[in-house]
Amino acid sequence: VQLQASGGGPVQSGGSLRLSCVASGRPSTRFGVGWFRQSPGKEREYVAAISGSGKTIDYADAVKGRFTISRDNDENTVFLGMHDLKSEDTAIYYCAEDLQPLGIRSEPAAYSIWGQGTQVTVSS
Repeated sequence: VQLQASGGGPVQSGGSLRLSCVASGRPSTRFGVGWFRQSPGKEREYVAAISGSGKTIDYADAVKGRFTISRDNDENTVFLGMHDLKSEDTAIYYCAEDLQPLGIRSEPAAYSIWGQGTQVTVSS
């Protein structure tokens, strides 16, 4: 399976973007998907995750109330809606699949398959 993240780009502070993560190669409805981000000089940071069914969702405190994760299993796609964007949200955003049925996990090491990343740049 491959994950393809898209939807990033430049945006002004306070603006919105919606990222997409499309899984190809097999249905991904069984697996949890997480979004992570990484900015230069920093470690990869957990953003949000959603279970395979979509019934369980979790957010990092830094994005809670501003970001929304969702999925369309018919389209093998997970979305990350981002609102009220801030300069500190600037990063490369990655989606990843967790192949273990252990619930929502926030550690990057728990995720086995990663997309290539999409750049989000928020200007003030």
